[in-house]
Amino acid sequence: MYWLKWFLSRSILLHPTTLLLLMLVYIPGTAYGYYWYKDQLASVWSEHPAWQIPFVPDSPTASLFFAIALLWLWISPKPSRMAWVNGIRGVVEALGVVTSVKYGVWATAIIFAGQAQGDVLQGEHWMLIIGHSAMAVTALLYARFFNFGGLALLAAAAWTFLNDTVDYTYGVYPYLPWQLEDDIFYVGLFTFVLTAFSVMAAALGRFLPSSEAVKTDKSF
Repeated sequence: MYWLKWFLSRSILLHPTTLLLLMLVYIPGTAYGYYWYKDQLASVWSEHPAWQIPFVPDSPTASLFFAIALLWLWISPKPSRMAWVNGIRGVVEALGVVTSVKYGVWATAIIFAGQAQGDVLQGEHWMLIIGHSAMAVTALLYARFFNFGGLALLAAAAWTFLNDTVDYTYGVYPYLPWQLEDDIFYVGLFTFVLTAFSVMAAALGRFLPSSEAVKTDKSF
């Protein structure tokens, strides 16, 4: 449909108004995400080694990486003349896409898995479902505008797998519905598989943009 192609075109997605609206969502959303983790952060701080703290707030850190990548794209669309700056930018972009897809899908899936075992969905759950689903979709929509390469994607994959390993080795994974507490092995397995899927999705979104999207971008 033409209107959908137009809506997903470069001219719309990279329009300053669109980017401003996204910043107005991502900045307070990220701040609220860290606030959401306050109890778990306090618990890990008091009961675990301090080096495990960065591995606790998964979703807000994902949205933080993506917001920085998006802001960078807005302020400086073209690559820098300095290779090291482009290297850092590429890793931030890759982390933003991979982790946004991963934790966007993860949170939604976990909520529905809890419901399947008896958890009752409330308004807060639906807010999380909508917000996290949008986070994953948005990351994939913008992946084709980023400049990260294979090495940056490999670094993002390594970090995300490390995060999974720390989460399920030391028990600092996000709080789960109590109905899933006896399914930790399967939750962990799903998490690792989802990381692999998210890396592949990020690669496809970045390196294989659809011909329709490219054609639409050139027409505006």
